[in-house]
Amino acid sequence: MSVCAGVPASAAETRADLIPPVTAPVVTAPVVTADQVMPHLTALQRIADRAGGNRAHGTRGYRDSVAYVKAALDKAGFRTALHRFTHDGTTGYNLIADWPGGDPGHIVFAGAHLDSEETGPGINDNGSGSAALLATALQVSKSGLKPNRHLRFAWWGAEEAGMVGSSAYVRDLSATERDRINVYLNVDMAGTKGNRPWLVVDDDPAAAEAFRTWFAARNLSTVGIGIGGSDHVSFGDAGIPVGGFATGIDDCTHQTCDRLENVDPVTETTSTNAFISTVWQLVARR
Repeated sequence: MSVCAGVPASAAETRADLIPPVTAPVVTAPVVTADQVMPHLTALQRIADRAGGNRAHGTRGYRDSVAYVKAALDKAGFRTALHRFTHDGTTGYNLIADWPGGDPGHIVFAGAHLDSEETGPGINDNGSGSAALLATALQVSKSGLKPNRHLRFAWWGAEEAGMVGSSAYVRDLSATERDRINVYLNVDMAGTKGNRPWLVVDDDPAAAEAFRTWFAARNLSTVGIGIGGSDHVSFGDAGIPVGGFATGIDDCTHQTCDRLENVDPVTETTSTNAFISTVWQLVARR
């Protein structure tokens, strides 16, 4: 290191010591309460009740679910679009929502399936994941988040028929569009009752580490799982890194009893805050 002419080395060293070190910015994510998450599940239950007891692909219940989420996102300033596909002779819909800003060449993509089985309202599977995702998106708007990476959300249709909606979306992307997605994060069942570990997808290292670290800091256990079982498969099969988590199935999965009372508000809120924290970390990367 050179020293400025006419300044004793000791003085230069002293002045350098007074300069604070350069540190990486601290990412502080917002924290939500059950009152900011559970009302979305109440709304989805009411939609199912008005539509014959379910929110399945091709039904009024699913269309009304999409309309509910889309209205909240439009009001919050997202750019929303419906991606259409056909399954079993019926038009289906994926709801895509982009938050303005961030590098479009580096996309953090988060999603959850919005449909239920025909056998029930699907409030844990997967109204809980859809509500956690919507609460995350609304916090993005409320905080005025300015991400370094572009942030995109999706609510998928016809997952219960075999991840049909997300597969159709990924299939319709060009190779260039796929390459722009740095990571896809999935949440499927976020409010399962009972003392159990969170099942964290082991694929994208940064996402897996962010989720594990968040849960570990709160003495909550996790178990690593592979790519399988939900819409992240559609992205993983296309070579896109994936992450996410689930709280696991229960006795009411795909049954008429998968209603609002089947969701544990504490688990649902914990899952939502874990998702918010990880999204905040990943979009802050350059």
